[in-house]
This record gives sequence, C-alpha cells and structure tokens, in this order.
Amino acid sequence: MRQDIQTTLLNIVKQKIAKEDNIGNVLSELLSISVDAAYRRNRNETPFTIDEVKKICKHFNISFDNLSEVKENQVLFEYSPLYNYDFSFDSYLDGLLSALKGLGSCTNPSIILTANNIALFQLLNFPHLTRFRLFYWAKTHLQIEEYQNELFQEEKLTEHAYSVGYEILQRYVKIPTVECYDPEFLKGFMRQIQYYSSAHLFKDPAYPLQLMDEIKMMADHMKEQATLGKKFIYRQQPPVDGNEYEVYLNDTINADNTFYYSSKEQNGIYLVHNHLNFLHTSDPTYVKESKLILDKQLANSSLISKVNEKERNSFFHKLDNTIALFRKKIEADLEF
Repeated sequence: MRQDIQTTLLNIVKQKIAKEDNIGNVLSELLSISVDAAYRRNRNETPFTIDEVKKICKHFNISFDNLSEVKENQVLFEYSPLYNYDFSFDSYLDGLLSALKGLGSCTNPSIILTANNIALFQLLNFPHLTRFRLFYWAKTHLQIEEYQNELFQEEKLTEHAYSVGYEILQRYVKIPTVECYDPEFLKGFMRQIQYYSSAHLFKDPAYPLQLMDEIKMMADHMKEQATLGKKFIYRQQPPVDGNEYEVYLNDTINADNTFYYSSKEQNGIYLVHNHLNFLHTSDPTYVKESKLILDKQLANSSLISKVNEKERNSFFHKLDNTIALFRKKIEADLEF
C-alpha cells in the first residue's frame, strides 16, 4: 500500500475512534495482530495488507475508492451531513461534549481559536442565548420545516441539557486557550435578535430585551476573565492556578471561525461550516499550515488579557456601547 494512502487511512481512523482509545490497541483488536505490529503500521514501517485495509474500511465505514483518489493537494474532512443532523439543543451539546472529552483526555491539551461574530463556548454560560442561536440557525438559515411556524419563546432547559452544558463549561475552562476577537464581535448575533424582534418572531415581544441583558452580562464576564487571564464559569470564583486564557484583539477582522487543538497525541482543526456545523480534519499538512496562519494572525494582533489595560478597556467599552445601541433599537421597535 502507498505510504500516503496508509497515512490518510490512519488519520481517518484516529478521527473516528473515541479519543480515549489508543490507535495501537484499536488496530491490534480489529486486525488480530500484536500491539507492536499495530504500532509498526501506525508508523508506516509495515504496510497494511489488502485484507487489513478491507477490515478497517468496513469497520469504520470508509470508502476506499475515495481514499485512493486523494491527491497531495487534497484534504479529507469529516462533517455531519444535514440530512442526519438532529437540531435539538440536547444533541448539539452532546456533540460538543464528546469533542471536549476527547481532547481533555489527551496529554497537555490546548486550543487556539479565532471568533468571527460569536464565542460559542463563552455563550454556553448563558443557555438562553445558546438556544436562540440554534433556533435561528434551524429556522432562518436552514429553513427546517418544523421550525417555520414556530415563534421563539423562553423555555426551561431539560435536565439533560443543563447538566451537559455545565460539563462542557467545566472541561472548557480547564483547557488552556488562546482566543482572538475582532471589532465585529457579537454584532451579527445582536442583529439576529433585532431582526427577530422587528419581524415579530418572538412569542413574548419583550423577551429580546432579556436576551440583550444576557449579552451584556456575557460581555462583562468575558472582560473579567480577560483582566485576570483566567477562564471560569459565570457566577463562580476564578481559580488561583490553571485555566489559562489568552485574549488577542485583531483590529481588522477575523475571516472565519477556526478551532485548532493540539496535544501530545494529536493535532487537528475544526472549521465552522454552514453557520454552525463543523468540518474536522487531522491531515498533518493542512493542520501545520493552518497553525502557521494562526500564528501570523496572532502576531499581528494585540494581547489584551492581563496586560494592555487601555486596549482591553477600549474594546469592551465599544462593545458595551454597541449592546446599548441595539437595545435601544429593539425598544424603539416595541413602541410601534
């Protein structure tokens, strides 16, 4: 087997297995070979046999035809097809938790992310905002049929959603992150709330004001974390050690939402796709080049966590003014 195809096949398998599983043990059990023999295949020292490739492709539902056609300038991505997607709040959180569990089980995990409009993990501190974001995606962007005649309304979270959301936050704050924001941060999200208000798509016309109040609380919480350089869950005490939070400000614009993760065992990239869906790859060349671009972007941005108080205060002051402006627009809509 060609070495590049074997490498690609192994990368796909690593994406599909539970992160707490070991590639050597997985291959050893599946192919009925020793762990040492499995690691020789993982290091490309020993090629897979045709029968072994067949077993792997069948077990992990991998198309060998597509695999063999991958060229040097092509990258394989993993994603959730829309026809298989469950838009419930619970299932979306389950997917996020699964990804963080995998990363959290690795050695020395870390995250670098660029935020275009919204910070999804920080948003989870405020479940009503998260519910609105998912509802807007399903109803307006994707026009899912069962949402078309629905108005957005305040609902109590299920016990499952609350516990999973809380566990996601617990795991997120423990993983060191470098996060890059820009002057457009949250503006698109606030436009969505205003649009639903003016289009009378809230069951309670006053509910968007509550959402705007929660955005203000989110901004205040993020400022406090940036000041300390520590992540912590809303309304909890900041930790003395750990929970590192580096915040950068890009004075121009973040072109997309990129989520780079790294650990001793694996590196990978998540890209936001179709607004809230994700593309995922661990292709070594693509991941390396993406990391290089992220490093250059951070080098051209300003660190505003713990240091550069003037720039940090200016960023959040402008954000507060923008929140107040959108709130006034919604209040004006309610007067008519």
